[in-house]
Amino acid sequence: MDWGLKNRLAQIIKPQNNRALMLAVDHGYFLGPTEKLENPKKVIAPLLKHCDSLMLTRGVQRTSVDANTDIPMVLRVSGGSSIIGDDLSQEDITVSIQDAIRLNASALAMSIFVGSKYEYQTIVNLGKLVSEAEQYGLPVLAVTAVGKELGKDARYLSLACRVAAEQGAHIVKTYYCDNFEKVVQSCPVPIIVAGGKKIPERDAMQLTYNAIKGGAVGVDMGRNIWQSEHPVPMIKAVKAIVHQNYNVDQAYKLYQKLISQEKKKPQGNKPQQKKGNNPNQKKGNNPNQKKGNNPNQKKGNKPQQKKGNKPQQKKGNKPQQKKGNPNQKKGNKPNNQNKSNKPNGNQPKPNNPKK
Repeated sequence: MDWGLKNRLAQIIKPQNNRALMLAVDHGYFLGPTEKLENPKKVIAPLLKHCDSLMLTRGVQRTSVDANTDIPMVLRVSGGSSIIGDDLSQEDITVSIQDAIRLNASALAMSIFVGSKYEYQTIVNLGKLVSEAEQYGLPVLAVTAVGKELGKDARYLSLACRVAAEQGAHIVKTYYCDNFEKVVQSCPVPIIVAGGKKIPERDAMQLTYNAIKGGAVGVDMGRNIWQSEHPVPMIKAVKAIVHQNYNVDQAYKLYQKLISQEKKKPQGNKPQQKKGNNPNQKKGNNPNQKKGNNPNQKKGNKPQQKKGNKPQQKKGNKPQQKKGNPNQKKGNKPNNQNKSNKPNGNQPKPNNPKK
């Protein structure tokens, strides 16, 4: 095996523990806008840094993946049928090696349909792809696709995986089954287990754990991650099983813990409430205090003392002294107190908003 081929394989299957977590987002090549994968760019962005490699089509890679990433790309190069077509097994090679190199693919992926109507075509295409890819040091991942008429038992999957390996595939992606150890033992190249359709999160973790325990190097999971209500906690939990040897209970507890942390994140909007309230306070309260209270104190309180007290003494006292001193006792002191105290009694009211 050439150095370049070894290096690319090491990017996908980590040499420190011989494990791999692949994120699959290539479903659109035959399913179209799959549920919760309608916007690939939005789905891939938060998950990309948590996977070891990303399995996708060239269209999604060019439009929806940040070119600055260092995550290796596993490029699907087969296709030709859709979910509404007559036969999904009628696939052919749709991407050239040159285009795969331009996309800096770390591996090429294609499906084979052992036991189907188009078995011959897909197996021959795999052999041709391996021959051409090895000229450029590109590893090939063979997907042992299954259909309605094809089973998922150990006997069938052992056959399909072995045929793929015999044609020169460097990695085989297949399904988990009972007696999975037999499938692994009969296949001379690493096996990665497909996640399959969406199942409950804990069940997907159990699938991952069983696959690793059964001898697979990892999982290639898609719908069970990005169709989860909490995709990032889910991929982190699966990764903990693959790379940190977590059991299902440990992984599920991690998943729940990460969800609770996610729920606390919206509380980080409190600063926004402060930002939203302070301006209102400034606009509604403080300016009113300055514009409404202080000027009123100057115009309403102090001037009233000058205009209300002293002028009243001049205008009200002297004439009252001429008319009679009894009015001074009855009218001046009480009137001065009443007229001067009323404005002063209002002073605490404008001062309260400052508190």
